[in-house]
Amino acid sequence: MSIVKAKNLTFEYIRRDEEGNVESINKAIDDLNIEIEEGQFVAVLGHNGSGKSTFAKHLNVLVSPTEGSVWVDGMNTLEHENTLQIRQRAGMVFQNPDNQMICTVVDEEVGFGPENIGVPENEIWERVEKSLKSVGMYEYRNANPTKLSGGQKQRIAIAGIVAMKPKCIILDEPTAMLDPNGRKEVLKVLHELNEQEKVTIILITHYMEEVIEADKVFVIHEGKLQMQGTPREIFSQVERLKEYRLDVPQVTELAYELRKEGLDIRPGILYSNELISELKRIKEERNVDNSR
Repeated sequence: MSIVKAKNLTFEYIRRDEEGNVESINKAIDDLNIEIEEGQFVAVLGHNGSGKSTFAKHLNVLVSPTEGSVWVDGMNTLEHENTLQIRQRAGMVFQNPDNQMICTVVDEEVGFGPENIGVPENEIWERVEKSLKSVGMYEYRNANPTKLSGGQKQRIAIAGIVAMKPKCIILDEPTAMLDPNGRKEVLKVLHELNEQEKVTIILITHYMEEVIEADKVFVIHEGKLQMQGTPREIFSQVERLKEYRLDVPQVTELAYELRKEGLDIRPGILYSNELISELKRIKEERNVDNSR
């Protein structure tokens, strides 16, 4: 069952002058069709300005389609009476966690969302405890969020969304401002939520290493869906990705360069142990040929 469905989605940013006259129209999304199944871990790739963040904003009704439609958990985002329910079921985490922090104590921060949607007080604190434990931050429940590291702040932001019990979490470049350790912390939490809580994860990112463990990858370029498939299917097409100004994981890049030099390495290498196995195989085959 699909939890997100975009059908012929088009979105235009319209710039007007002081008198309200249209100065320019920028088509950020152009006839986009995407379907995401419930329970999947999905990554959406695209260079800056590709339209991937605009797509993400549609899923939380932060913007509405110029043309076409977006459905979240069976509800049309264009129907205003659905907005609150959609936002309860599809939580949004942004790039900068500081922009989402409004309280001075962690447990109050996490409880703010459930309180706003009318969850009874005794249940709020049950949700806060469970959510903080799910992201490994329960021991910081009495801390001031502003004193935490970037990775810890982002985990608190995720906990605040989890406490609202969404079926889906959309994360727009959530690790862009984090160091490598912070990125690992956040990715670990997201995969655990997906595997253990069955929460659908939609990760908007430009870090290729974050995509490797996804169930499915969508590539958006100039507002259009250009590629979709498993990470191995996507990263086996290195030259095409480069056309869309995207990188590939470092080990995939190395395998690609070795193939260009004539080594018979299979495409779509994602892990270093896979490359090592391929190199061992090639060496053994050459040893056999030399012994004949």
